[in-house]
Amino acid sequence: MLVKTFGSAVFGVEAMMITVEVNWNKQGAHYYIVGLPDAAVKESLQRVESAIKTNSYEMPRTKITVNLAPADVKKSGTAFDLPIAIGVLGASEQIRCWEKLQDYLMMGELSLDGAVRPIRGALPIAIQARKDKFRGLIIPQANAKEAAMVNNLKVFGVAHIKEVIDFFENEDHLLQPLEINARELFFNDQFLFENDFSEVKGQENIKRALEIAAAGGHNVILIGPPGAGKTMLARRLPTILPPLTIQESLETTKIHSVAGKLAENSTLVSRRPFRSPHHTISDVALVGGGTIPQPGEISLAHHGVLFLDELPEFKRAVLEVMRQPMEERKVTISRAKIAVDFPASFMLVASMNPCPCGFYNHPDKACTCPPGAVQKYLNKVSGPLLDRIDLHVEVTPVPFNELSAQSNQEGSKIIRSRVIAARDIQAIRFADAAGVFANAQMSSKQLAEICILDPACQGLLKNAMEKLNLSARAYDRILKVARTIADLSSNTTIQPEHIAEAIQYRSLDRESWGTTLNVERSTFNVQR
Repeated sequence: MLVKTFGSAVFGVEAMMITVEVNWNKQGAHYYIVGLPDAAVKESLQRVESAIKTNSYEMPRTKITVNLAPADVKKSGTAFDLPIAIGVLGASEQIRCWEKLQDYLMMGELSLDGAVRPIRGALPIAIQARKDKFRGLIIPQANAKEAAMVNNLKVFGVAHIKEVIDFFENEDHLLQPLEINARELFFNDQFLFENDFSEVKGQENIKRALEIAAAGGHNVILIGPPGAGKTMLARRLPTILPPLTIQESLETTKIHSVAGKLAENSTLVSRRPFRSPHHTISDVALVGGGTIPQPGEISLAHHGVLFLDELPEFKRAVLEVMRQPMEERKVTISRAKIAVDFPASFMLVASMNPCPCGFYNHPDKACTCPPGAVQKYLNKVSGPLLDRIDLHVEVTPVPFNELSAQSNQEGSKIIRSRVIAARDIQAIRFADAAGVFANAQMSSKQLAEICILDPACQGLLKNAMEKLNLSARAYDRILKVARTIADLSSNTTIQPEHIAEAIQYRSLDRESWGTTLNVERSTFNVQR
């Protein structure tokens, strides 16, 4: 007898319906799974057999053929165990609920005793189930809350295969769909942070730079000696970013779900992600890939912050693969038979020491590096990558009198309110521009239309370009940062002081940047 159940396969961050066709033939004595299954799918029959026998049902000893359609798409993972098991029981006529099977999509890994274990990609599977107009989704209990965030779809969380069998066989034993208040759960968790800018003593110029970065979505690099507070400041950046919208949260949650990074019984990702990979990371782990394409760290940081501590210690090849995703805000992983897109719209925050010993340009400690070591250390990071970082910020040690002061510092909530106000201005500005939400994402055409300079600003910027030998990309970055500074000041036009402050944040574009910084600050009359 032929029975069809329905599952789903995840490719990238999207899902597609898979029809699980199970045919029981009394002639023959082998089990077959066809439809391009990987090793994990092929092994499912061993788990299915044990789960069926443990629960007092019989695994047919005759020929069983399982086809995963469409058969030309590769299937992977263990989540097909549940639809295959129900299909085997239906085809062998041990359960008689064939019409009812057509109304439900089901996924789940089976333990040998029939317990249903968690799977990856529950959220995209639920979204696809709603698109395909299924009556309900049967999914492991640990993934039920995540899937239940999709409205207009009944989600049934199950802990054991016996619950699924009883659900289909016995109308009196109905599972209850999980109902949760998605918006309430989402908004309650948005502002629960462990860190706050009120804990930072001094470093007012760094706070200002990070506020500008948050307001315009700009990439930033922090340069300073060990113990100056670079990592501490970077970890507090998410606390001043605007809260995620529902749509942004769904996109982010889908990526984390596919990667298996969501905790059991979790719902939507409610706070902007902060990813901080170690400098030994490979290029595939950073941008994504593998035999079965999986999202990398830059996609896991989608709509959040990617923090690269000690930037020059990363392998150069690893850093170079970020250049294209930083511009296009997505990663395309191509294989022979499939190409998968992972979103990667992130803010890059990097930190580095100014030299190998860490004390170049330190106010109190002498640098012990040999001649040329500073420039050689900086050259570990390529010029094109530095060009893509909008703000270069020097972090200096905090003096004792500021560190020991008991005065109240400005908290993240106050800074975030200014950032949100600036983002609101940008939302109106880019209302008709698809895919552009912040100043850092402006195209060259938009830059020419929006960042119009008066003669005073043009003269100041021309002087900076000539003296500092800046690239065309650096010119664009200065204009974008100046536009953000103007938005924070609620100015409709860019003023000379905005240009001057933006120029100040191009430290690494300067030759002998450490020794000439003070001279150049006075040259451009940087004021706030």
